[in-house]
Amino acid sequence: MKEKKAVQALLGEYRNVVTALEHVIANVSYANLTTVVDANTSNPDCQSIQTILTHIVSSGYSYAGYIRKLKKIGDNRPGKVMRMSVAEYRDDLESLVAYTNQTFDTIDDDELEEFDEDKKIKTSWGQVYDIEQMMEHAVVHVLRHRRQIEKFKKKLEVL
Repeated sequence: MKEKKAVQALLGEYRNVVTALEHVIANVSYANLTTVVDANTSNPDCQSIQTILTHIVSSGYSYAGYIRKLKKIGDNRPGKVMRMSVAEYRDDLESLVAYTNQTFDTIDDDELEEFDEDKKIKTSWGQVYDIEQMMEHAVVHVLRHRRQIEKFKKKLEVL
C-alpha cells in the first residue's frame, strides 16, 4: 500500500475544523439556531445559524461528491436537510466527516495533485480544482462559516 501522509493530513485538518465548528455551536439554543440574524443578505444560506449549518453540511457532501465523481466512486450522499437542533447538525457533521474519509479510502497521495486541466474537477461555480485543492477549499469553507456563526452568536447576545 502506498503512503497516504498527505491524504491523512488533509483529512486531519478537515476533522480539526469540523471539531472547532462543533465547539462553537455546542451551546446554541433552538431559538438562536433558528433566529434570522441577517435578513438583508441576498444569500438564503446565510440568514441564520440554521441556514449556515445546513449549507455547510450540504456543501461538504458536494465536495466529496465531486471527488467521487472524478474517481468514479459511488456517490450516495443525502440531500440538503434543515435540522431543528444543534445535536442533529453535530450528527450530520460527524456523518459528513465519515463520508469524506470513505471517499479517500482508495485515493493515494500521488492522486491529489493534477496539472492536466482535463483531469480536474469542474465545479458548478466555475472553479477548476484537483483533489487537494477541493479539500483545501472544503477546509476553508468550514473556517469561513464558523467565523460567520461566531459573529452571529455575538449579535444574538445583544438582541
